[in-house]
Formats: sequence, C-alpha cells, structure tokens
Amino acid sequence: MAEASLPELRGDVEATPCPSVLELEELLRAGKISSCNRVDEVWPNLYIGDAMDSLQKQDLRRPKIHGAVRGAPYQPPTLSSLQRLLWVRRAATLSHINEVWPNLFLGDAYAARDKSKLIQLGITHVVNVAAGKFQVDTGAKFYHGLPLEYYGIEADDNPFFDLSVYFLPVARYIRTALSVPQGRVLVHCAMGVSRSATVVLAFLMIYENMTLVEAIQTVQAHRDICPNSGFLRQLQVLDNRLGRETGRL
Repeated sequence: MAEASLPELRGDVEATPCPSVLELEELLRAGKISSCNRVDEVWPNLYIGDAMDSLQKQDLRRPKIHGAVRGAPYQPPTLSSLQRLLWVRRAATLSHINEVWPNLFLGDAYAARDKSKLIQLGITHVVNVAAGKFQVDTGAKFYHGLPLEYYGIEADDNPFFDLSVYFLPVARYIRTALSVPQGRVLVHCAMGVSRSATVVLAFLMIYENMTLVEAIQTVQAHRDICPNSGFLRQLQVLDNRLGRETGRL
C-alpha cells in the first residue's frame, strides 16, 4: 500500500513556525480583559464557563445531555395514611350539596329529593349511588317532567361491597354529561360522604389524571368525605393500576 504523503508547500510560501510556550503565555497575558465572567460566548452558540455558574444559574439555553433530574417516584398511600388524610377536615361546613369540581356536585338524599334546588342549580344529570327500594328510592319516575337524566346504582355502604365494578362506567357517564353544553351533574348517595364520594374520586383519577391523594384533597377542599375502608382499598387498587399505566410507578 502506498504511503500517504503530506501536500508539498509551494515555493513562494514559507511555513509558519510553531509558537513557543513562552510566546503563548505572553499572548494570553496580553489578551486578558478587565473583568472575568463566569461564562462567555467564545463562538456563536458556544460558551465557556466555570462550574459555579452552572450550579447557581442552572443554564437552560440548551437541554442537558444527561437529561433532567426526575423527582421522587410516586409512593402509593397506605390505608392508614388515607384515613388520616380524611380525618383532616377542610370544608368549613357540611351542607346537603357542594360543587367539588367544575359543574360536578356531591350531595346527600335530601339534595337529591329537593327538585327546586336541582332546578335552581341547573342540574342536568343525577347519579344515585344508593338506588333501591330500601335506600334512596327516587328513580327516573321521581324526576319525571324535569329536564334531567337519571343514572342509578344499587350499592351498599359496606366495606365488602365491590363498588369498583362501577368506577369506569360511572366515570364515563359523568364525563359524557359534563361534555354536554351546560351539563351539570349531581352524584349522591344517602349521606354524600362514602359511596357517592368514592365514585367521584374514581372519576377524577380516571379522567382528570389525579392520584388518589390529589383527588381526595380536591374534593375535601369543598366537602367532608369519608369512604369506608373497603372502598378506600378499591381506590388504592385503581391508583396503583393507573400509576403503572401512566408511568407514575
């Protein structure tokens, strides 16, 4: 294989001698400026700076190659921590009905039977999570003549009752109802603190991308709630599943 050779210099061009170390040091001293910045642009979009500037300013001109530092991973709450959170009362008073999310109301049986109040609030959909003959027995016939739709679930306020099978269907119904122009939804049970509160929490988690803790804090800012321990465990399962699907866990 033939050896690669350097290009020959033309006869009328003389090679520039390499500067000595002393000459380079003299050049650097002569080029010093009166002030020294922590960072300087030495070429278009190319900066030289020290470590302190990076630590103090956290320069965001360009994305960091190693990626942003992620916060602590989401830790699913324990049952006891959820119960402590629910014991922290945030609402000033407990009324029959409260707006806990834009156009979404949480209430009790008294509110569900107060037709004049429902009309005054402009309620267009009612979700009864305590439907049945021996519970809050309203039904579609009770609201006949009113401009609203009815959705009933025969659920018991019992820790062993599986309310989770209704989480997604009810959440879909609420989302559809809220998407209607001027749609306003009342979700209620007997007291408006356990069954109905649980499905409202599930809705916020499923369609508003909230964690269980965030959903509880959102609702409890407007109304005191107290889902029973069984419902809390079912919400924990939902929280864990959504966490895996969204990458929080």
